[in-house]
Amino acid sequence: MATESLRRKLNDESSSSTSTGKVLKKIIPSGCTNFTPHNIMYDRKMRSMLAEITEQLNGLYENKNIHGIDFNTIVALRSNKIYERPEETSLLDGFPVLGREKDEAAVLEKLLGDGSCNQNVSVVSIIGFGGVGKTTLARLLYNNQKVKDYFELRAWVCVSNDFDVLVVSKAIYQAVTGEDNTPASLNRLQDVLKEKLSNKRFLLVLDDVWNDDHQKWKDLEKPLKGAPGSKIIVTTRKMKVASTMENVKCHNLEILSDEDSLSLLAKSAINEHNFDNHPLLSLAQDIIMKCKGLPLALIAIGRVLKGKGNDEWDKLLKSEIWSSDDGEGDILPVLKLSYYDLPLHLKKLFVYCCLFPKDHLFNKNELVLLWMAEGFMSGSKGTKTMESLGHQYFEDLLSRSFFQHSTENKSEYIMHDLMHDLAISVAGDFFFMLDGKIFENGRDEAFDKIRHFSFLNQPDEEFINFKELHKSSRLRTFLLVSVNLWSRFKTSDHVLVKLLPRLQLLRVLSLTRCSIQKVPQSIGGLKHLRYLNFSGTDIKKVPEQVGELYNLQTLLVCNCVVLFSLPVSFAKLINLRHLDMSRTPMLTKTPLGIGGLTSLQTLTKVFIQGANGFKVSDLEGLMNLEGHLSIRGLEKVTDVQHAMDANLEGKKGLVSLEMKWGDKFDDSRNLQTEYEVIERLRPPSKLKKLKIWNYGGIQFPSWFADPSFDKLIELTIKGCANCSHFNGIAFPLLEYLEVYNMPSLEKWSNCDGDKTTLREIRIGNCPKLVNVGSVVVRKVYLSRCYSLGSYNCPNTAERLEISFCKSMTSLTLSLPSSLKVLTIWCCENLKSIPDELPSSLEVLDILLCNNLESFPHEYLHSLTSLKEMSIVKCPSMDDTFPCGLWPPNLRKLQIGELKKPLSEWGLQNYPTSLVELSLYGRNSGVTSFAMEGDAANTASSTSFLLPPSLTSLKIGNFKDVESISEALLQHHLTHLQSLVIINCPNIRDFPQSPSSLTVRRL
Repeated sequence: MATESLRRKLNDESSSSTSTGKVLKKIIPSGCTNFTPHNIMYDRKMRSMLAEITEQLNGLYENKNIHGIDFNTIVALRSNKIYERPEETSLLDGFPVLGREKDEAAVLEKLLGDGSCNQNVSVVSIIGFGGVGKTTLARLLYNNQKVKDYFELRAWVCVSNDFDVLVVSKAIYQAVTGEDNTPASLNRLQDVLKEKLSNKRFLLVLDDVWNDDHQKWKDLEKPLKGAPGSKIIVTTRKMKVASTMENVKCHNLEILSDEDSLSLLAKSAINEHNFDNHPLLSLAQDIIMKCKGLPLALIAIGRVLKGKGNDEWDKLLKSEIWSSDDGEGDILPVLKLSYYDLPLHLKKLFVYCCLFPKDHLFNKNELVLLWMAEGFMSGSKGTKTMESLGHQYFEDLLSRSFFQHSTENKSEYIMHDLMHDLAISVAGDFFFMLDGKIFENGRDEAFDKIRHFSFLNQPDEEFINFKELHKSSRLRTFLLVSVNLWSRFKTSDHVLVKLLPRLQLLRVLSLTRCSIQKVPQSIGGLKHLRYLNFSGTDIKKVPEQVGELYNLQTLLVCNCVVLFSLPVSFAKLINLRHLDMSRTPMLTKTPLGIGGLTSLQTLTKVFIQGANGFKVSDLEGLMNLEGHLSIRGLEKVTDVQHAMDANLEGKKGLVSLEMKWGDKFDDSRNLQTEYEVIERLRPPSKLKKLKIWNYGGIQFPSWFADPSFDKLIELTIKGCANCSHFNGIAFPLLEYLEVYNMPSLEKWSNCDGDKTTLREIRIGNCPKLVNVGSVVVRKVYLSRCYSLGSYNCPNTAERLEISFCKSMTSLTLSLPSSLKVLTIWCCENLKSIPDELPSSLEVLDILLCNNLESFPHEYLHSLTSLKEMSIVKCPSMDDTFPCGLWPPNLRKLQIGELKKPLSEWGLQNYPTSLVELSLYGRNSGVTSFAMEGDAANTASSTSFLLPPSLTSLKIGNFKDVESISEALLQHHLTHLQSLVIINCPNIRDFPQSPSSLTVRRL
């Protein structure tokens, strides 16, 4: 009825705005305009329904009197059963881990104690009950400083129940590389993964493993071969899982002692170290016996009891729920007590999470939007928005341990497996999470009872038609949930055409990553819909019928790469609060009505059009905007007053702003107007990130010099073609500064050289820049600054990268002692670098510097921190290099095409730490490879001597090498795991290689 009332109001306003409507208003009284056939039929239907509801209520009232039921008594009894909500703080991240010192030390010894062994990888398995703290112990070890120092690479992967080798391999690849795009085939994926790991001592954590199939484990571990000392930590509840693995050391994690259990309960419940001399001691001792030494149960119960007195402790201790048996370790009854203690509004929010799979990474903002759509925030009061109330509720659940921070990403959250089991156990018949396997097994669910439904896609899932949901006419939630980052839901547009008309009560519809290309027009009939997610689909347009969804709060079209059109009927979506259009490159037009949607909080981008299109002044009424906003097409703003009317400064919720002009600089651009526009587009003072693209003015706005922007940490300026000076920046807490593609920039000055907060500065493609100035900074990147003749590296720098600066002839006289990474590429006129390199240096790369003559190679042996070095294609370098002096802890070396040919190097005494070697062989004179210490081969003047410590060898452009000896591979390079041969046309016959060696020819 509320929706119908809103529809009539909007239609009435729409008709009144037309010239015909204005004439009719004068002739026909306003109350008479509602007498349309639709309205008359709807009113009859509602009168009938209300009469039926009234009759049912009267019947219930009569039955109440007959049976003598007193509702006031029921309410009083119920209120006595509900505990008062305790005063809580979130202690999750800093919460102490008690009683695990010996376990941590024992597993640490297994990880670090056999560093001298020759095994490429071994497994340490942590075994124990659910809730006993296996993952917590693994986290302690993963973040232990000794572990961080010992392993070059660390990665964490949550495996869980479904042990699919391809899926887990992809997850490992992503954890190792940080890349989302993974090779499609298992064979290619494992080849690449093996190459990534082969030369590194790595630690891989596989959390929550259930697989006890030996062959699956063998298939998974094939590429997991690193440098000697590499380890895999496996956490599991089953000893049988550990027995499927080879080279495994097991650690059985026992329950906590009574003393540690008391301490953990005390910390959680009364924020004390123990219960010594405390009146609750006796009750606490009884409770820890019920919790059976399981940390998860102790923390959960402690937070239930926090702030409560003896009576509540005694009442909980005598609860009948302790006598129920719900599974392993009897922990579920304990956790149910923490659930029953929740206020009603938090119970609903927690149970809703059963729609997501175990180990799902929750984004707090996304979850709150779903809760809002379901009506769980309807009790918001005062000035607090539904979103802020939802965030408060989430923090409440977090503080009670219903959520935990993700190990790798603090902005995401996970739910412990047992908490997920709890959510499912209390959800009842109204919630149902489904995967394809249940469809395959023909499981008969009571789909007519379901109110909230989610579907999990599986790898290689077949076509989905959802025909079982045709009888779920009361469904309120339809969620497609991806179990990984690369799979999609395979269905057709026709499926939705059949399904959506049957789901008229939907509040939430998420089709994210579904293979649909067209949205059916029937979507306009889902009048209760509040959340609509098309992200990651192949749709080209959002249909006009979406404008009929008057109750819609959230519309998400992220990653819709072919989407080019939004409905012009947007003006009707007066309840819309969140519109996310991130990563939609084909979308270049903003519907006019968006400026009137004053409830909008999320609006990721707008496009300024000409006279009849969206104007920057249309942003004026959107005072609730938060998060990120990109304003594009600013070159079309010709009226400066429109920029003032936009009132960006008043939009206090914005934290990230992008201002973008077009990249064509022609006669249509008015430089003075553009300056006045940017001057009036002053952002809110609490902005954190600012990007300016293709601004055409000759100077930056005056507010650049305003220190009141004390929250701004990132500033990016690109393509501002007419600015010749960069000065006057006064942002006091700036951490990141990028200046790119500014062809007129000549001088860099007065950039607050004493600023201590700046961490990184990037300057690129500024061909006229002759001076960078002195800036206190940690990381410096200079590229394509063709007029820059020299650079004085600040004494705070930790990383310096210079590339394609063709006028640069020298660096500063001395490099700072803090420098860890020095990279110089394609500086063709650079003749020297400082005589002494800092001992802090960890990475040194010098490539394609044709005129570099002086290189302080005589100091290399003193660089004890240097792990990686590349000296390639520097043909003028002093021919005394190399001379057998190398950094003592060098692990990776790329070298070749220097003045001194490789064939003349002779014995080089490489350090035993060297495991990865790449050789560039053009004009090297090398005809064969031999082993250091092999007298028979070292006599040849055209042999290159290889160190025996190598695990990875890459050779390229050796035109005169015809073969690689079998003896070299079989008997000398015994640790070699990877051999890559690039453009060596005369190597035709390749000898038999060990099974542990992977050979690739490119």
